[in-house]
Amino acid sequence: MVGKSNKRPKATKEKEEQPSEVLVLSRISAALSGLWDLDAILGVGLDSALNIMNGNIGEILLIDEQTQNLTRQVYRGLSKEFVDNIRLSLGEGINGSVAQSGKAVLLEDIASDPRVAHRELVAAEGLKAFICVPLRARDVVLGVLNVASRVPRHFTTNDMHLLYAIGDQLGIAIEHARLYDRLRKARERMRRLARQNLVAEEDERRRIARELHDETSQSLSGMALQLEALIEKSQISGDQDKELVTGLKKVQSLTVQVHKEVSRLISNLHPALLDTLGLVPAVRQHAEIRLQPLGTHVSIETKGTVMRFPPDVEAAFFRFIQGAIGNIAQHSKCKNANIILEYKSEEFSMYVIDDGQGFDVSEITDIEVSGRGRGLFSMRERIGSLGGTSGIESEIGKGTTVWAKIPIGQEIGYAENKSTGSR
Repeated sequence: MVGKSNKRPKATKEKEEQPSEVLVLSRISAALSGLWDLDAILGVGLDSALNIMNGNIGEILLIDEQTQNLTRQVYRGLSKEFVDNIRLSLGEGINGSVAQSGKAVLLEDIASDPRVAHRELVAAEGLKAFICVPLRARDVVLGVLNVASRVPRHFTTNDMHLLYAIGDQLGIAIEHARLYDRLRKARERMRRLARQNLVAEEDERRRIARELHDETSQSLSGMALQLEALIEKSQISGDQDKELVTGLKKVQSLTVQVHKEVSRLISNLHPALLDTLGLVPAVRQHAEIRLQPLGTHVSIETKGTVMRFPPDVEAAFFRFIQGAIGNIAQHSKCKNANIILEYKSEEFSMYVIDDGQGFDVSEITDIEVSGRGRGLFSMRERIGSLGGTSGIESEIGKGTTVWAKIPIGQEIGYAENKSTGSR
């Protein structure tokens, strides 16, 4: 009885010192969870593998898809000379063979193995026991994971199988990180393209507005003045043809009306104040012209020190506010509208607030066939192209707030679009 009781605890202790494969993989999965940066994933993966193997020498090499060479991404415990001088291609040496075949290699003395490449450097590094396992994702080898020792050590097949499982887990994490990176780059290209399109659109608006002002508007203004001169001349000369005078007055009145409409169109296409005096005067002019005829009281408030932005950026800000004002005029039925422009050292914010009838934001998730939602989607995309965030807050009977926040730096960058809400 005494003998049995002495042996059983020892066996239990040894078993407790060797964590199960499921527990090991669970720990690595927890460590990798939430990581999307490839370098961080490889660093955490290698450190976890070394910690589990009670080792301090290891490396991860990935296959370069273009050159088909193995590129060392992260390493621990290796000398600078070893790292700088060993270059391997697919199929070369033990690492290249494992990367090509997808089959792991377990050695007690790597320096004496005939397959080893750069034998003199391996011997000078003093490497002995060695395990090399493939990093795989969906049966495709992405690279290799190495664990080594400078002292004689007997790696077991269980160690190799455990590293196999770790390699598969790392391979999946690597694939996800690469997919995420490609998606991030694609989104960045789309944002750049969207911004370029918006800049081109604004340039075209500016060109059309300039032509309308320089040609059509000037011609209409000249026609109105000529008609007014003819009317005065007819009255002074005592012309008794009342129908002619009445006709001239009607034509002159119609010409003035068309001239005003063209001026409004020019202002909507590209307000001259935006180029000359900046965002605040342009917003004030547009809001008053658009909302005051509807009986809406308009107030413009600025916070912080007003600053100028690049023309394309100011144009995007103006279009955002113009869209919000258009929604107020079309849907809100409000009595008061307040526009707040807040300038901070690192952020510029815009708020367009009305006390109108409001709406249920949750009902609008996409652009409908009727066109509903197109305006807010366009507003959101403009802000997103500048790396900003935007959103809508509204309740039925409690008005609506449309807001946008854009980071300010040496250059407005392309951050992930985190805008919320759409109409």
